[in-house]
Order: sequence, then C-alpha cells, then structure tokens
Amino acid sequence: MTPEEATKRKEEWVARMKQEGRMKENMTEDHKACLNALQNPVRRKILKALIGQKKSLDEIKTEFKLTDSQVSYNLNMLESTLCIEKEESEGVTYYILTPRGEGFVENVELKK
Repeated sequence: MTPEEATKRKEEWVARMKQEGRMKENMTEDHKACLNALQNPVRRKILKALIGQKKSLDEIKTEFKLTDSQVSYNLNMLESTLCIEKEESEGVTYYILTPRGEGFVENVELKK
C-alpha cells in the first residue's frame, strides 16, 4: 500500500467511525481508553500478530493459549478502542487491524 493509499484509507476510516458514533468526541477520553487497553502485553501481541493479515477468534485463541473468556475480553477491548475490527468472510469472523491499530504497531511496537 502506498503512503497515499494509506492516508486515504485512514481518512475514510476516521470519517466512518465518526459517522457511526464509535469515535469519542472528547479525544482525551478516547486516548485514555486506548492507552489503557494497550497497557496489556497480550493485547499488544495480538495487534502485532495481525500485521498484514486477518485472524479468526480461534486462531488468536490458539496462538496465544487463551481461554474463551480471555480471548473474548481482549478482542472486545481492542475492538471497543478501535484498534481492530471484525470482517466477515464465508461465515467466519476475522479480526483485522484498523488504521489506529496499525499506527500503534508502526509507531510504538516496531520501534522498540
């Protein structure tokens, strides 16, 4: 993906999140919620595992050796903070990185 395509994707995603009312109006609260979610190392590892690919709940559960409740809790936390989103394909729900999730991985995790 070219930088121009990435910028366009991000702009479209932000507009869609605002339109759907999923992005908090108060950006300070939005950032606090995201930072809280990303303090957990398992959630950070999940984001890194989704770089350039989508994974199902079962794939994530198996890869990280999580229980049903643990995988659901962590994925819900990442989804509620707009770091990942669901994508349906052939009756299977997959999780993919959002532009916010990609930004975190690129600007924080990969620079360690």
